[in-house]
This record gives sequence, C-alpha cells and structure tokens, in this order.
Amino acid sequence: MIIKDINYIKHLNAVFVLFSKDNRLNPTHISLYIALFHLWNMYHFPMEFYINRQEVMALAKIGSKSTYHRSIKALSHWEYLLYNPSKNKFKGSQIMMFQFGTSSGQEVDLIGAKTGTRSGQEVVSKIKHIQTYTNIKNDTKPENLNFKNFSELDKRHCRVPNPDHLKINLNKNYNEPL
Repeated sequence: MIIKDINYIKHLNAVFVLFSKDNRLNPTHISLYIALFHLWNMYHFPMEFYINRQEVMALAKIGSKSTYHRSIKALSHWEYLLYNPSKNKFKGSQIMMFQFGTSSGQEVDLIGAKTGTRSGQEVVSKIKHIQTYTNIKNDTKPENLNFKNFSELDKRHCRVPNPDHLKINLNKNYNEPL
C-alpha cells in the first residue's frame, strides 16, 4: 500500500525542524535518516519497505556495522522511523517511516511559529560586523601603480610595470649551463 499524502518538501522541512530541536542526534543519525528517506521516495512512499544494510550504509556514508546498527536503533527508539530487523540475511530489514509535515494548509514559518518571535522571512542578517582594524594599503594593486616612468607605447602594450624580466633573448647559447 502506497501513502499518497506525502509531500516531499513539507516532510523534509518538518524533519529538519525536528532535527534542529533534538540534541540527541549526531551527523550519522541525520545521514542515515536522509538515506532511508531517499529510498522511501524511490519506492514511491509505501507504508513499509525492505532495505539492504550494505546499500543503506553506502548511501549514508557509514563505514561501520556497529555505527549503523546503533544509529538505526536510536532513530527507531526516538520515533523517527520504525525498524524491524531481519534475522534472515537474504531478506532485508523492514522500515516504516513516520509522516512529518503532512498537515493541510500552508506552513510559512516553522521556526519561531510557537513563540511568535519571527514575523516573516528574514532577508538580511541582523548581526552587524564591526571592523576592528584598518586595511593596509596594497601598493601592488593596478590603481596604485605608478606608470609615470613609462613611455606612451609601453602603457598601451604592457600591463606589467617592469617588463624587463619578461624579455626573451633570441641569441641564446644552449651550451651554457643554467
């Protein structure tokens, strides 16, 4: 049976809000959940689906079996998903993802909605940086270079103020050591 009420973006936004409030989670938990959500999406959001541990570990970039098992059990215990491990190595473990953010209507501002601290979309950061030092003048910038000593021809054809080191000697003796 396929769930038809899943809105990909609303679900992910709601999960990210939950992640930001949950101090128990670490990057491994989040990576594992996103990998499982990706598989759930690929299977068109069924009520439950079966996973291959190696495939999920590769998607989540988890290299240790113990880390994988510890993380998936924690996500199940914290009710982000329901994990039913399989004892049969030929049959994958069963996963049932819980639905988040599937309410009807438009949710404009999830962060700060309950506390009333935000009034809409924040466009510019409210933090202003104070410059505590003065910039040192850079004399090598093109606008700071002095071209008064060059002829008019050199100004048009040369972008380097001292082009002498760029000249090539056509009568070079290749028998001389470098």
